[in-house]
Amino acid sequence: MAREHALSWHRLFPVVVLVGLAVVALLALRGPDWYQRLYHPLDYAPTIGAEAGSAGLDPYLVAAVINVESGFRSGAVSDAGAVGLMQIKPSTARAVAAQADLPEHVDATTLLRPGTNIRVGTRYLGYLVRRYGGNRELALAAYNAGMKNADRWSVRAHAAGTSFNDSIAFPATRHYVGEVVAQAAVYRRLYPHAFDGK
Repeated sequence: MAREHALSWHRLFPVVVLVGLAVVALLALRGPDWYQRLYHPLDYAPTIGAEAGSAGLDPYLVAAVINVESGFRSGAVSDAGAVGLMQIKPSTARAVAAQADLPEHVDATTLLRPGTNIRVGTRYLGYLVRRYGGNRELALAAYNAGMKNADRWSVRAHAAGTSFNDSIAFPATRHYVGEVVAQAAVYRRLYPHAFDGK
């Protein structure tokens, strides 16, 4: 029986694909700015700047949340029913709109409008940041996994004397928090004057 060559195509193909994906990922993180902007778009900058300012938030953090949540796709709808750019559930949006005394009617359809979605999403994220005393990692965890989970993880971290990130029980939420914080820094570097005067 003939021996198969160690460098046969079916052994090399997965390696070539993995190397290609690694190069694309590396370029997205460390490549030229024009290439990184493909993975970090900044649409709706005037709206983000205005609404982030009204909610007391860093607009670069808001841009990062939008990119991680929806990739700036205003028509995005999750399996869990979260809608739009900032992936807000209609029930959450109605509660936020009522508490913030927003004049517009908010439902799944109106959340597809970028302005409405960003307005409601920033008010909600701003509320969470204030609720957690300015701790944006804790606020982001609550935005992703709910306040009950974030509260539980915060208590656990405090009792164990560990960092909050180490106490997050959901790997997806731990990744989400780290990704949003990292992308906020990337947005600030790629678009240093996007929100000047906002």
